[in-house]
Amino acid sequence: MSTLQHRMESHGTATSPFARLDRMFDEWMRTMPVRRAFGATWEPQGEDVISVDEYRDGDTQVIRAELPGIDPDRDVQLTVQDGALHIHAERKVETDTEDKGYIRHELRYGSFSRVLPLADGAAEADIRASYKDGILEIRVPVPQPPAPQEPTTIPITKD
Repeated sequence: MSTLQHRMESHGTATSPFARLDRMFDEWMRTMPVRRAFGATWEPQGEDVISVDEYRDGDTQVIRAELPGIDPDRDVQLTVQDGALHIHAERKVETDTEDKGYIRHELRYGSFSRVLPLADGAAEADIRASYKDGILEIRVPVPQPPAPQEPTTIPITKD
């Protein structure tokens, strides 16, 4: 059971103060190369992790996900929930693979997923995604933080 799943059972919500940290920890653990060697329980059953590059381009969060051989119209689903971007993809095995007499069959097939935290205040309606040459690029405008305000003096009355 993941830390997030445990916290959800304990607190009944995924929006507790530690939910975002739990999601980030779970994602970090999924990207570890030795995750399966130890029988890790945080790996989604039957799914592999999508490799991504993430960086800032000015005031935009850019996520580039490696998804070669995927039809983005049919095999990719992007959703946003609780301040996180969910990427889910599936690559199906070709039906005529047995007829080809493979010597080696190492390409990955099946379900792939990734959940990435978005910047605070990111507007779902402004998120854009494009697919080219096996790379899914997601661009998320990051809102400017509010300007710091001067402290307000509160008058004290006498009773």
